[in-house]
Amino acid sequence: MKMDQPPQRPDPEQLLAKVKAEEQRARQTRGRFRIYLGAAPGVGKTYAMLGEGQRRKSRGTDVVIGYVETHGRPLTIKMTEGLEVVPRKVIEYRGKLFEEMDVDAVIARRPQVALIDELAHTNVPGSKNAKRWQDVLEVRDAGITVISTVNIQHLESLRDRVEEITGIKVQETVPDWVIDEADEIELVDIAPEALQARMRHGNIYPPERAQQALQNFFRLGNLQALREMALRRTIQEVDEQLDAYVRQHGLQSWRVDERVLVCFDHRPQSDTLLRRGARLAHGMRAPLYALYVRQGDLPPAQQQALETYIKLARDLGAQVHEVESDDVVAAVRRFVDEHRITQVILGHSQRSFWQTLLHGSIVNRLLKALPGVDVHVIAEPPAEERKT
Repeated sequence: MKMDQPPQRPDPEQLLAKVKAEEQRARQTRGRFRIYLGAAPGVGKTYAMLGEGQRRKSRGTDVVIGYVETHGRPLTIKMTEGLEVVPRKVIEYRGKLFEEMDVDAVIARRPQVALIDELAHTNVPGSKNAKRWQDVLEVRDAGITVISTVNIQHLESLRDRVEEITGIKVQETVPDWVIDEADEIELVDIAPEALQARMRHGNIYPPERAQQALQNFFRLGNLQALREMALRRTIQEVDEQLDAYVRQHGLQSWRVDERVLVCFDHRPQSDTLLRRGARLAHGMRAPLYALYVRQGDLPPAQQQALETYIKLARDLGAQVHEVESDDVVAAVRRFVDEHRITQVILGHSQRSFWQTLLHGSIVNRLLKALPGVDVHVIAEPPAEERKT
C-alpha cells in the first residue's frame, strides 16, 4: 500500500527571492516620490514645489497640480500660473461642503508628475483615503511621480518632542516610514529671524494672526529647535543614501564626516580611553561610539567592571555596541567599515618584548588593518601609578 507523501514545505530562500522580485517589479513600475521638508509654515516649501513643477513643464514634462494650498499668498498664487489643475472633489460632511484632492481623477489624467501639497493633511470623512499621504502613495504606485511637502513637526516620531518644546499638540502626523519611502528629500531652509520677518510683513499669515503666531508657535526658540530637527532629519536621509551607495559600489573605505570609536574592555584603562574619546568627539562635534569585543564569558569581577564602563560610556553620550568574535582585529575593522569611523582610540598595555614577540600585538595588527583611519594609541600607565 502506497503511503501519501506529506506536502512539501516551501523553501524559505525561494519565498524570500519571490518577495524581493515582486518588490523590485513594484519599484520599476511606480513613480518617484520627492518631498520638500521644512521646519515650519512659511519657509517656502509650496513655492519650491511649484517652482520645480514650472521648471519641469518648461522642459516638456507633463505636470499637473493634484492639490496645492496657496493660503492666499500672492507669490505662491503667481507660481501656479500656467500649470494645469486637476479639479478637486467636493464632499459634503455634516451639512458643509469641503474640497479634497480627487485621487481617481489624478490617476485617470495620467500625468508624468503630480504636485500634491501638505502630506500630513487629514481628508474629510467620505474621502477615498483618510490621509493625504495615502493619496500620495496611491498616485505614486500608479506610475506617476509625486512631489509633495511636509513640515518637520508632522513626523510621528517627533510628535512628543515638538509638543514638549512648543507646548502645542500636533494633530496631524505622517508615519516615519512614509518619509523613508521618498526617493529624495530636499530641505527648504531659512533662518528663524528671517522667517519671523516674513511673518511681521504679512507674507505668511494676515496681520491679525501674525502677532499671535509670533508670540506662540513662531517664537525664536521654537523655530531654532524645529530647524535643528529638520536639519538632523535631512542629514539622516543623506547619511542613509550614502550608506546605500557605499554598499552598492563596494566603497567601504569612504568616510565623509568625523566619527570617533573607543575600543574598551573590563580593564581599568577603559576609564581613560572613554573620557579621552568623549573629549575628542566633543571637540570635533562628532558622534561617539564605544565597542566591546566579547571573547567568551568573564569572571564575575571583570563582568562587573565591564558593566561599569558600559554605563560610563553611555553617560558620556556614546553609542555602545557589543559584538562577539574570536578575532578582535577583524571585528573592529568590520565595525569601522560599517559605521564609517574616522578616529579610533585604543589602549596599549605594558607588555614585555618577549610577550609581544610570542603573542603578537593587537595594536600593531589594527594599525595595519585600518588604513585611512586615524588611530590614537593610549599607553597604559605602569602598575605602580595605577595603585596610587
